[in-house]
Amino acid sequence: MEHSKRIALSIVAACIVASCGQEQAAQQETSSTKTAASAPAPSSLRLYVFDCGTMQTDLSRFRLEAKEVATNVLATPCFMVAHPRGTLMWDVGAVPDGDWMPTGSPVAHHLTLPDMSTRDLTLNKPLLAQMKEAGFEPADIDYLALSHYHWDHVANANAFANATWLVRREERDAMFSEQPPVTMPQWYANLKDSKTEVIGGETYDVFGDGTVVIMNAPGHTPGHQILYLKLAQTRDVILSGDLYHFKEARDLKRVPTFDFDPTLTPVSREKAEAFLATSGAQLWIQHDSQLIASLKKAPEYYE
Repeated sequence: MEHSKRIALSIVAACIVASCGQEQAAQQETSSTKTAASAPAPSSLRLYVFDCGTMQTDLSRFRLEAKEVATNVLATPCFMVAHPRGTLMWDVGAVPDGDWMPTGSPVAHHLTLPDMSTRDLTLNKPLLAQMKEAGFEPADIDYLALSHYHWDHVANANAFANATWLVRREERDAMFSEQPPVTMPQWYANLKDSKTEVIGGETYDVFGDGTVVIMNAPGHTPGHQILYLKLAQTRDVILSGDLYHFKEARDLKRVPTFDFDPTLTPVSREKAEAFLATSGAQLWIQHDSQLIASLKKAPEYYE
């Protein structure tokens, strides 16, 4: 079994490095033409990080104690990938731009979820305003991919309903079920009629050249996924989604109380850790507030 698992992981890594997705590339050569062109296509891959706020959290939901972590503050960043063949949004915030008013100073925002639980966030700047500073509008985005459908990753999804939505069947089904948990369905309602590419398998090579690869990582939600980026001048990156929320959870191997399938999460983590070791990529835990604070923000970018 272990020998088979190592072979499978090696195949996945080799597939990415060798740019396995010729069929996808053929389709995307024609489908990634921009409907608007505020910013010219870059000559190589770029990763933009947007400040989409922070939130206070209850550590017990993550099976953690205050003495075990550096902070209970989680970041809620947004990301955009600019590739010579198109653009991809990855996770789009915790509060819709239209639900709060920027003041030039941090804004406290109190949110009530459908189950009547509440969250307290701090917001600095709307996502679309940050995109505009970097030279992009929602109409410039070719693809939208969400790590998963929880509220703190989907807030501005409706703004990108004209992009092609890359989603796993089981995730889409959960999103449009009668009462999807831990989310705000109205924030992504417009995606129901979006052009949709239902993806499957362990990896999906977005642009067909191995530089932007969505990797299956179920457990936190049915179709949870992570994003691998092969950058020319920066050490390769995996954006974690909610594979982990805290760096301490990675060390302590704690699984949140609200994962869809807590038996699958450790399996997905093991696969990701094996790939990180094989590829030499770095893991960006998206909710790690200390890490996210240290990253340069748009209009600057990583390449």
